[in-house]
Amino acid sequence: MEDVKGNSGSETPTTTLVFAVNGEKFELSNVDPSTTLLEFLRIQTRFKSVKLGCGEGGCGACVVLISKYDPVLDKVEDFTANSCLTLLCSVHGCSITTSEGIGNSKKGLHPIHERFAGFHATQCGFCTPGMCVSLFGTLVNAEKTDRPEPPSGFSKLTVSEAEKAIAGNLCRCTGYRPIADACKSFAADVDMEDLGCNSFWRKGESKDLNLCRLPQYDSHHKKIGFPMFLKEIKHDVFMASKKHSWHRPASVEELQRLLGLNQANGTRTKLVVGNTGMGYYKDTGGYDKYIDLRGVSELSKIRKDQNGIEIGAAVTITNAIEALKEESTSGFLSDFVMILEKIADHMGKVASGFIRNTATVGGNIVMAQKNNFPSDIATILLAVDSMVHIMTGTHFEWLAFEEFLERPPLSFGNVLLSIKIPSLEINKGESSEHRNRFLFETYRASPRPLGNALPYLNAAFLVEVFLCKDSGGTLIGNCRLSFGAYRKHAMRAKIVEEFLAGKLLSISILYEAVNLLAATISPNDENSKTAYHSSLAAGFIFQFFNPLIERPSRITNGYSNLPFAKDFELKENHKQVHHDKIPTLLSSGQQVLEAGNDNHPVGEPVVKSGAALQASGEAVYVDDIPSPPNCLHGAFIYSSKPLARVRSIKSPELQWDGVKYVVSSKDIPNGGENIGSKTIFGIEPLFAEEIARCVGDRLAFVVADTQKHADMAANTAVVAYDVENLEPPILSVEDAVERSSFFEVPPFLNPKCIGDVSKGMAEADHKILSAKMNLGSQYYFYMETQTALAVPDEDNCITVYSSSQCPEFTHSTIARCLGIPENSVRVITRRVGGGFGGKAIKAIAVAASCALAAHKLCRPVRSYLNRKTDMIMAGGRHPMKITYSVGFKNDGKITALELQILINAGIYVDISAVMPHNIVGALKKYDWGALSFDMKVCRTNHPSRSAMRGPGELQGSFIAEAVIENVAATLSVDVDSVRTINLHTYKSLQSSYEHCCGQSFEYTLPSIWSQLDVAANYNQRTKIVTEFNRISTWKKRGISRVPVIFQLSLRPTPGKVSIFKDGSIVVEVGGIELGQGLWTKVKQMAAFALSAIQCDGTGALLDKVRVVQSDTVSLIQGGFTAGSTTSESSCEAVRLSCNILVERLRPLKEKLQEEMGPIKWEMLILQAYMQSVNLSASSFYVASNESANYLNYGAAVSEVEIDLLTGETRFLQTDIIYDCGQSLNPAVDLGQIEGAFVQGLGFFMLEEYETNLDGLVLADGTWNYKIPTIDTIPLQFNVQILNSGHHQHRVLSSKASGEPPLLLAASVHCATRAAIKEARKQLLSWSNLDGPDSTFQLEVPATMPVVKELIGLDIVERYLKWKMGMA
Repeated sequence: MEDVKGNSGSETPTTTLVFAVNGEKFELSNVDPSTTLLEFLRIQTRFKSVKLGCGEGGCGACVVLISKYDPVLDKVEDFTANSCLTLLCSVHGCSITTSEGIGNSKKGLHPIHERFAGFHATQCGFCTPGMCVSLFGTLVNAEKTDRPEPPSGFSKLTVSEAEKAIAGNLCRCTGYRPIADACKSFAADVDMEDLGCNSFWRKGESKDLNLCRLPQYDSHHKKIGFPMFLKEIKHDVFMASKKHSWHRPASVEELQRLLGLNQANGTRTKLVVGNTGMGYYKDTGGYDKYIDLRGVSELSKIRKDQNGIEIGAAVTITNAIEALKEESTSGFLSDFVMILEKIADHMGKVASGFIRNTATVGGNIVMAQKNNFPSDIATILLAVDSMVHIMTGTHFEWLAFEEFLERPPLSFGNVLLSIKIPSLEINKGESSEHRNRFLFETYRASPRPLGNALPYLNAAFLVEVFLCKDSGGTLIGNCRLSFGAYRKHAMRAKIVEEFLAGKLLSISILYEAVNLLAATISPNDENSKTAYHSSLAAGFIFQFFNPLIERPSRITNGYSNLPFAKDFELKENHKQVHHDKIPTLLSSGQQVLEAGNDNHPVGEPVVKSGAALQASGEAVYVDDIPSPPNCLHGAFIYSSKPLARVRSIKSPELQWDGVKYVVSSKDIPNGGENIGSKTIFGIEPLFAEEIARCVGDRLAFVVADTQKHADMAANTAVVAYDVENLEPPILSVEDAVERSSFFEVPPFLNPKCIGDVSKGMAEADHKILSAKMNLGSQYYFYMETQTALAVPDEDNCITVYSSSQCPEFTHSTIARCLGIPENSVRVITRRVGGGFGGKAIKAIAVAASCALAAHKLCRPVRSYLNRKTDMIMAGGRHPMKITYSVGFKNDGKITALELQILINAGIYVDISAVMPHNIVGALKKYDWGALSFDMKVCRTNHPSRSAMRGPGELQGSFIAEAVIENVAATLSVDVDSVRTINLHTYKSLQSSYEHCCGQSFEYTLPSIWSQLDVAANYNQRTKIVTEFNRISTWKKRGISRVPVIFQLSLRPTPGKVSIFKDGSIVVEVGGIELGQGLWTKVKQMAAFALSAIQCDGTGALLDKVRVVQSDTVSLIQGGFTAGSTTSESSCEAVRLSCNILVERLRPLKEKLQEEMGPIKWEMLILQAYMQSVNLSASSFYVASNESANYLNYGAAVSEVEIDLLTGETRFLQTDIIYDCGQSLNPAVDLGQIEGAFVQGLGFFMLEEYETNLDGLVLADGTWNYKIPTIDTIPLQFNVQILNSGHHQHRVLSSKASGEPPLLLAASVHCATRAAIKEARKQLLSWSNLDGPDSTFQLEVPATMPVVKELIGLDIVERYLKWKMGMA
């Protein structure tokens, strides 16, 4: 290693990086400083539990526990961190713990792993190790507190801390409720009755028995101690190579010398602490020198004195929060201490816990100053008149924070050293009764209450007030009103401050202040975004000042109450701080499961197969497979134009040593085809040959020595385009209609109209004509992005490991692309880290690209798409535009519905031709009298859309609800009565669903509808909601009940069962384990079916069954894993195979019994093996005409509460009753129901998959695409699985659960609409207008800005105006 000097100090720093991973020592002497801890762990160690989910610090899949020894205090600091952002050089001297290190199957699982498995808290399992580490880190730190010792088996954790432990972790599968239960089970204050379905106990059993069965937790059990060798090493580290160096200066003087050297020689230098800014700005490399500021003691100190508190710039946000809260130990708090507490509370909503643990206060505000980062911390610090200490070369200066923000962006030579929050000057000359009071409050409007989301707007107000003796009112003194996240940096509303100063507060004064504020927030800019910002700002000001007008006596020392919420009042003699506006208990629920007892172990809530391995991180996904020797990595270069001729592709990085080749359509071998995927409807090319036809169209595949180099080369590629002689692209469904650009729908998929619409319209008392609505797209957000590994084999063969829902299709596509016979291709899929339809057709091209590159270069090639590329290329759910006309009677009975739907399919057909069939299938859940439709599948120059959970059904079901809502609004009647009157009778069901409605007793929806009324206490809650809305001004509630009818089809599916001579069993099926519990149900079915042999030991066969990976050579005709029914069809294929084996074994068993008496399973199988009985059987299940199609039913009631000042919607409660027939595994089905519902909630309420006009996805990461999190699910989530009895044409009377519950999430949207209706009615009353105003359109998703706009962006102004009129 090259000896590079430049560090000076009392000791020579070490040139070897030393750290430990799960107790194992690592010493590295040559490290690229841009290498992240995640890269190192995944590439150079065997520890693969840390997953790459986003690379932005936004998902939690990569979380590790970092332990660091402090020799001064002689203690170890433990904190969780994102390994995807943590630079490897920064963990020098640290001990890293991953989920494998907490526990594993070899050395013993940790109770965290066992409880996650037992509470059914894992489905695809990709996110689970990160969840486990997040919880583990919280447990470790809770044990360090001086709280009382908890009861045996529990920790010092509180329920609230347990739930918030995973507030920053994303999960797309489970719906979070079981994860929250697993976490809460460790809390000393948990109510065991609140914990839901699990494998440890059944409802009704005693608490003592429950505790006994719970895997016992001991804080000292299997704990990895801090390695002694790390306590001896030097913390200063200096690493250098020919290209890069890493420095860790120990003083400001040393830092000055390093910076001076850089300025002299023009070295590209990066100052780092936590490196979390890389998650937002994607600053991935290109630096010569990295300077780690954590060793500079002056930057890491917190100083407190009578003048205030000074926080070093390198202090983490977590440590700053702790320091700010330390002052509040006494019950009586000064104004300043209470302000510090409020600052700490707000900081606790910045990012997530594992980001706050490494992100620094200084880094956050420097990003705000230099890059206009929408910082919460900058807004707060501006309000409290903070100062900053800046070093420029050898010059030091203190600046007012406001001046700091308004200066030009900091140059490299400027270093922020510290931030000071000054103490308040309180007038103590007067009696305490009349002295001034400082009121302080902070605000943020954000899609997620607990953080992990940037705010739409934030604010902080520090106001000096006096109680006026003469009037009894409030006199305003000095005030500082700061707002942020809406412009380039936080700013003060000085015009408003000057206006309020010296004023006696009144309604009219507040009204004028609000109007002035609007001009300040959005001057000369009236788009909807700035209008929303302005409305939020008015709401924040109103929340702060209105209580001072209504009841000045409510003002207590240092606290301005939230308005209209008596729960939050602070008494004068108990000056407490209100820490958290979020309820302590984030999630709760009841589950009613009816397990079947006839077909043991089928029907029992068996723990999901492999759940504990997923939790410990030992479960192997495609990217966890070790790279074969000489393996290369690929990344796509894709089009940024919707329709253009590709002239050339150039990039300096393409000339790097690491870049080996650029694969394109020109590299397809003779006899091969340019094919990236194929369905029965058409082909999609692998690469654009000359013309790129959409944004995201694949142009080439860069192959390099590492994934990082491949991504960098692809990202920096410059593509030259021209559009000469090309028609304009088709960028809307209207363009497609105008140019007759449609995909053909095969006749067998064309849905049939019902009845005579003209006659139905003629019979109607009322009509709504040509109503319009739009539905947008949704991204899959599987936690594991698209990935594949291709390995060339002998004789021109190739093996491909693919994360795919349809390996058979991948197999045939690769064979055609390479021009080789299918028997030369082998595709293996063990498990998929989330699919939802996105790993079906869309996964094929990734596997084919790797295969083509491997075939061309004769080397293994793998690819793991980064999240941005995945989001741009994914396509997602089909957007559509709907126009409808509906006729109906006075009582709400609909007589006719006529629809025109334009579906945006994108550029290639994919599966889009099924959309009309699926839309109508779900739309027909109501009896429309007569139904006609004209649907066009539009071909546009957008990325091709593909199947996403409930493709078409989700939209069709929602369209039905929108029509019902509009009818009820037009008639001004209760919408639930309109729903009820239009539910099918069995007779009308038969005419709507001719071939799949089953027998009359199978039509369970009417009984579900009635049961839900009682179970959810619907009528009583409706009255409570009405009363709440009558007395509540600024919160409104809505409640809605929604049904679902879902048409399902079974596909042909293979199965194979083999018995080894020791009696263990291996099963292969065509279906893929995506997290839906397919393997678990198959295991149960195999154990049940083989137990028919009736010999000793068959009752314990479940533990002898192993389901193995899908292998397209071993088991052909695997088909699609989609449409919710693959589990049951796979089970039936396995049952058929087992039946064959049982028939083969029966004669031998009977013979042995005659000779030996009762015989054990193992003996029977050994004898069969010795007598050459064929112990392997396969089958191919093809459903009969009676079994191929069926209907499923369910209903949900949801209640929501909206905040009229912000537009935030809280999901208070959801109750679901769902018909699973006789569930094959009620615990698995429960997880599917909850997970599907929450994914649907995301579609209807949260997820904006925005694109620009060209179709380029703008929501391209976790920063701007927000799936549900634990704080955005129903607070009370109740699910009842209905055991609807015997269904002779079903697989053991079971029914599917994967997709239908998704549609029930429309109940949340409809409840939100009901709440908005009440808000609008109130708004009209303030203007003395009492007429109906309920025929409004609520967009999907109903995000905070959408809801606020319908409530009224000027609601505060109108309220104040109304109050002034009443005065």
